[in-house]
Amino acid sequence: MNAARDLPRLAAALAIGAFALLPTAGLPAFYDSFFYLVFFWVSLSTSWALLSGFAGYFSLGHAAFFGVGLYTTAVLAAKFDVPFLLTLPAAAILPALLAVVIGAIVFRLRRLRGELFALLTLAVTFVIATVVLNTPIDGGGGIFMSAVPLPSLMATPTGTLYLLAFVICVSTLAIAWKVSRSRLGMGLFAIHDDEDVAEAKGVPTFRYKLTAFALSAGIAGIVGGVHAMFVGFITVAGTFELTVPLYVVLMSVLGGSRSWFGPAIGATVITTLLYSFSSGDQAMIGRAVVGFILIAAILWLPDGAVPAIAKWLKPRRAASVRTGADVAPAATPARSIGDRNMLEVRGVTKRFGGLLALGGVDLDVREGEIVGLVGPNGSGKTTLINVISGHYPLSGGTIALDGVQIGALPAHDIAHRGVARTYQIPRPFANMTALENVVAAATFGGPVRKPAEIRDEALHWMAFTGLSGKEDVLPAGLNLHERKFLELARALAARPKLLLLDEVLSGLNPAEVDNAIRLVRAIRAQGATIVFVEHLMRAVVELSDRVAVLNEGKLFALGAPREVMRDPRVVSIYLGKAYAA
Repeated sequence: MNAARDLPRLAAALAIGAFALLPTAGLPAFYDSFFYLVFFWVSLSTSWALLSGFAGYFSLGHAAFFGVGLYTTAVLAAKFDVPFLLTLPAAAILPALLAVVIGAIVFRLRRLRGELFALLTLAVTFVIATVVLNTPIDGGGGIFMSAVPLPSLMATPTGTLYLLAFVICVSTLAIAWKVSRSRLGMGLFAIHDDEDVAEAKGVPTFRYKLTAFALSAGIAGIVGGVHAMFVGFITVAGTFELTVPLYVVLMSVLGGSRSWFGPAIGATVITTLLYSFSSGDQAMIGRAVVGFILIAAILWLPDGAVPAIAKWLKPRRAASVRTGADVAPAATPARSIGDRNMLEVRGVTKRFGGLLALGGVDLDVREGEIVGLVGPNGSGKTTLINVISGHYPLSGGTIALDGVQIGALPAHDIAHRGVARTYQIPRPFANMTALENVVAAATFGGPVRKPAEIRDEALHWMAFTGLSGKEDVLPAGLNLHERKFLELARALAARPKLLLLDEVLSGLNPAEVDNAIRLVRAIRAQGATIVFVEHLMRAVVELSDRVAVLNEGKLFALGAPREVMRDPRVVSIYLGKAYAA
């Protein structure tokens, strides 16, 4: 028996069994109702976290999906005599479909992130409330649920509602747990930290966000469906109010919205405090205590209580004496350059409004070749890397990888086809450890493998780039050299056909540069084709088979490194005509 693994499972199973049988204990109905409210808020706050906590898309519109589910059950059961339990699937499906429709539009617009997304979801709540209020759905008179029969799942109506809320609560927590440990969850966490990088590493960000949004809305809807029977009388003012989004945000933030269990802790604490002080001055005391706890959590537990406790309980492992594996052999076997083109760039143009960043670039890169991309600042080098990797859409021209056109594909599809890149300024996923960063890149950018194989692959590339012993360190704990090589390890873990390096040597000292040069040669010896942007001319000359010079968005010169760098025209764009003469 593995105690660390099996004891928590046994404790969870016993707790689930005990809570499931609680209504049979003969306790006063007050306790059924109290626990119902705890389960209610746990389900809502956890469902909110699936999108807003995991993916970082902060929503203020949870009341909209809750309300749609509530009114779906109310209308079907009270007006069309549909049995109550049969209304619950519809109460989940309709909000999920609404979320998919909203997300299909909103998630395609990069500018609708952060506070704009929050305001948009809040506006959706007001729109839906207005529609419901001014149509026969409600009409302003509200809907009575007293005539709707409640199935006798337990001996009492409060016990039946308790059981339904408990089943939804356990199911919601199980979904959150599963998502947090799945490929979907890893992708959502990457989106939370840096959506553009996640897309470039192979995460299908649009599909993952839609999935999380639909799950979040569907759970909120079925919670609303059960709540319709609990409240008994449905009104627009009591349904589409700011209490729901406000409380779910506070509960999730208190417990830790990035944790699958955090919102449940926050919801339990806040609900217990609010309903322990339920009348008169006591109610004000309860709200004051909740406010104080939230202020303290924001000041001292910015990530929430559960992540803070987990960090505190995490065993302090002694720092590894080993500083890292040899990053590359001192000498690497030469690898012949193939006859076929790995990359074909034809007439590539990129405009940003009235600015022409790339003006018809043509470039071929043969299989196994290292091509250095140089030019003065603003010449279009990084822009070319960005359009090849799909970060920017093309304004004109074509790009082919291994004979297949990729210029019109989204960045995650390009990554799946074998293109990996680094960034001029390292952009690791800030809330993932170094190992988790590499595992994420290997999971989404490389071939499909088992989790254990992916982890082994990630550890291999961390050792290859000299990062052994740094597996559990967050990126903030790495120096610039290590963050640069973490970028490289992430790119290599995807097993790319084409590796795009954007100033991976900048900021390194001479010894680190020598090490990095050996590393790049070793990468090429293992089968990669490399295009790299660099200002360090020593590295360009030593590494490149050919050098391409960009100037003002156009290919200015192309050829052998020493010949190109001696070209008077190239010297003139770097140092001026006097030096060229």
